Amino acid sequence: MAERASSGAESAEARLFSRRYRAATASFAAVMFLTGFAALAVVPTLPTAARDLDGVSLFPLVAGCFVAASLLGGVLAGHWSDRAGARRPLAVGLALTVVTLVVSATSVSVWQLAAGRFLDGLAAGMVAVSIDTAIGQAYPERLRPRALALMSACWIVPSLTGPPLAGAVSEWWSWRLVFHGLAALTLPPSLVLVAVLRRSSWATAADTPHDRPASRPPLLLAAAVSTGAALGQYGVSGWDVRHLPFLAAGAGLLVVCAPRLLPLGTWRAARGLPTTVLLRGLSSGTYFTIEAFVPLMLITERQVPAVTTGLVFTAAAVVWAAASWVQGRLLESRPRHRLVAVGALVLAAAAALALIGTFPSVPAPAAASAMLVAAAGMGLLAPSLTVLSLSHSPPERQGGASSAMQTSQNLGQIGAMAMSSGVLNACVAAGASEPGGYGAAFGLLLVPALLLALLAGRARGHVAPGPRPPLREPSAP
Repeated sequence: MAERASSGAESAEARLFSRRYRAATASFAAVMFLTGFAALAVVPTLPTAARDLDGVSLFPLVAGCFVAASLLGGVLAGHWSDRAGARRPLAVGLALTVVTLVVSATSVSVWQLAAGRFLDGLAAGMVAVSIDTAIGQAYPERLRPRALALMSACWIVPSLTGPPLAGAVSEWWSWRLVFHGLAALTLPPSLVLVAVLRRSSWATAADTPHDRPASRPPLLLAAAVSTGAALGQYGVSGWDVRHLPFLAAGAGLLVVCAPRLLPLGTWRAARGLPTTVLLRGLSSGTYFTIEAFVPLMLITERQVPAVTTGLVFTAAAVVWAAASWVQGRLLESRPRHRLVAVGALVLAAAAALALIGTFPSVPAPAAASAMLVAAAGMGLLAPSLTVLSLSHSPPERQGGASSAMQTSQNLGQIGAMAMSSGVLNACVAAGASEPGGYGAAFGLLLVPALLLALLAGRARGHVAPGPRPPLREPSAP
């Protein structure tokens, strides 16, 4: 009888909205709702903004600035969270989000738009790492997949309203109104949420500093990597003598500095956390390049209306959330590395579908559907990779692990987008048609997707006893 009562009490506590976890769950869900609404309304607007600012050739730089800055924001938030809890970097990231929307809304050139996206990336990196760290520190391991599934579900309502509304506003009025409107809508709830986060009643394990010597965050190192990423993105926007020095400088900074922000053994796919971090980069690079290039191709080559591409973004977000719900509820007992492998194969199918969609004889919806298939793959594998990374890390190092995952995600996006942009621009420079260049870029994405499937087994959780692989944490110069 006593055992049954104990089991019932444990079951009552093991729910996301039980008394113990209610405040944390509600706060995290509110943050993800705000983040999702802003992100999903902005992304479909960028191709139109780049076209109107005569900066289509620099579109990879606009997208790359966001990714480069989120790397820096992730490193800052990861170390900050390990030292003092996740609330403060989360609040700062939310406040900065509003500022970035105003900067982008008032853009008079593609360079100012890129600056706005850089600040937005800094804020997004801080928010993403703070949320992942707080989930790892606030919930037991069996609740983490459900918490991550809830975070994905919080994007459903924004996905149903944000992209089509942003596409309609861009098409019928102005893309600037999208940014202005988002700033006005985001400011009041952000102020309320920051006030809630400051209250002492909001307390979880994430807010308890751990008794260990805190290493200084390698901010200058992360800043160097972010700078290298931005230089590299600009360097591949054109193949001429003027762009080559930027490409060389960016590549040099990334090669020298980036490995020092990742766990030892990442590049050789050492078992456990290093492979998990590597897989985050491969998957994110594949998915977000598809997400960036498919709408760009549809708008610039197929003359698909912005409203339509907005609806595609909506559908993709819903598919991602649904797949995430499946992994958190129906497949929660399955080994995480197997879900990663299945998601990787789905992602490879999406890249192949995008490639087929570049042929002029194939209807434009075929290319658009690649985004839906890719979202299904990511919905399965992205939460699984996060769960694996947390299982490979002790509580006092989960901020550093989340930071490494965010860094790898950004480096993967930068690398995949840079290579795809380089292939696209090289094909055009060689006299190939624009659709042919897009086809070559999408074909290149098959490589990381298939490599992800092959390496998934090396990310298996708890494969052997003993110390976990160390994170390399150099002090800032």
